[in-house]
Amino acid sequence: MKEPNITVGILTDSKIEFILSSAYSINDVEVSGRQHVSYDKGKILWNEKHYDELLFIPRFAASASFELVNVMIGINFHWERKEDQRFLGALKIIIDDNEKITAVNIISIEEYLTSVISSEMSANASLELLKAHAVISRSWVLSNINQQKGSLEKTKNSLVVNDEGYIKWYDRQAHTRFDVCADDHCQRYEGITRISTNIVKEAIKSTYGEVLVHKGKICDARFSKCCGGVFEEFQNCWENEVHPYLHKKRDSNSVNWVPNLKNEKEANKWIRTNPESFCNTKDKTILSQVLNSYDQETIDFYRWKVVYSQEELSKLIKDKSGIDFGSILDLIPIERGTSGRLVRLKFVGTKRTMIIGKELEIRRLLSRTHLYSSAFVIDKYDYNEEQIPNRFEIIGAGWGHGVGLCQIGAAVMGAKGYTYEEILHHYFNGANIEKQY
Repeated sequence: MKEPNITVGILTDSKIEFILSSAYSINDVEVSGRQHVSYDKGKILWNEKHYDELLFIPRFAASASFELVNVMIGINFHWERKEDQRFLGALKIIIDDNEKITAVNIISIEEYLTSVISSEMSANASLELLKAHAVISRSWVLSNINQQKGSLEKTKNSLVVNDEGYIKWYDRQAHTRFDVCADDHCQRYEGITRISTNIVKEAIKSTYGEVLVHKGKICDARFSKCCGGVFEEFQNCWENEVHPYLHKKRDSNSVNWVPNLKNEKEANKWIRTNPESFCNTKDKTILSQVLNSYDQETIDFYRWKVVYSQEELSKLIKDKSGIDFGSILDLIPIERGTSGRLVRLKFVGTKRTMIIGKELEIRRLLSRTHLYSSAFVIDKYDYNEEQIPNRFEIIGAGWGHGVGLCQIGAAVMGAKGYTYEEILHHYFNGANIEKQY
């Protein structure tokens, strides 16, 4: 197998501005400098002409780059913002289904990974941590491409509605016109905007072509910021498919006992306490290895608390769901996963009661951006005469879905001297490391 190129969807809008920093060719014509394209009557409008697609190919691939203006990053997360970003490789402009156009970067997978590792984590992280992340990021993108190729006619059902409510999940395979997107929905990819250090390049080079494999298939290797002490399982966050290498386990090598966090009493106790785990750290040096500057705007990872008034919570849920529940009377756990993350939660209001899942949808409805995780318990206070609570405290554990590699836990392991192979086998039990190209 040769090292493949991949297509990365960067920016979708009705108008896109970009700068070709050196010579690019399109239809055997050389172009450079600032360019403007827009959606117009079902076509792409560029230089007063209409096109179905545009492909700008660098004349000198090793040194050429282009800059996209006003790229949105952190979409729907607390760090959402726009910035100009630079990329290597070719630039394709395609028509989006929603009367917009999309800028797509065509890049070699190893160049892509160099950016992902520098974007997802600090380029000053330990070498073993970066090597581990290189392997899982490579595994995920190749697994994702393979799944898309094998199921071109298959549409994944991400919404199940019944009389009680609805269950919705957001998987990374929502793209049909390119392999992956550039935001956190897939893997954070910012081209050469973030400086890649020699240690990142060494991590990519020393693991060149390596992936995680289980029973002959490349692993769907997931990762999140902080598992909260116990790993979550795939089927509790996305489609109901069990991956044996993504299963419950303590984020520790000194404690093997795993509490039954599907049990409400055990989950309540776990979330309210501060058990020993790799990811239970406040070491700023270690955290800075995993978290870029805008991630560090959040200071709570392992355990956290959010407080809402009745007015704030009822308005928030109505705004995010489009459903008027009235005053919120209770939030009742119905089903939890192996890490204590809620899979189904009953929203009880004076006007409406519904069961909603899965974890990301629950997080989406309970925050202006995304709640850190769905591993939480709820305390209610200040009841009025009608027994309606006026204050809610959400006490939670972890950051993200908790499936696969825990980035903060892996950073601690790297700092303790674990090798990248040991880190990977800890988080993906039963998987093997194999070279694909």
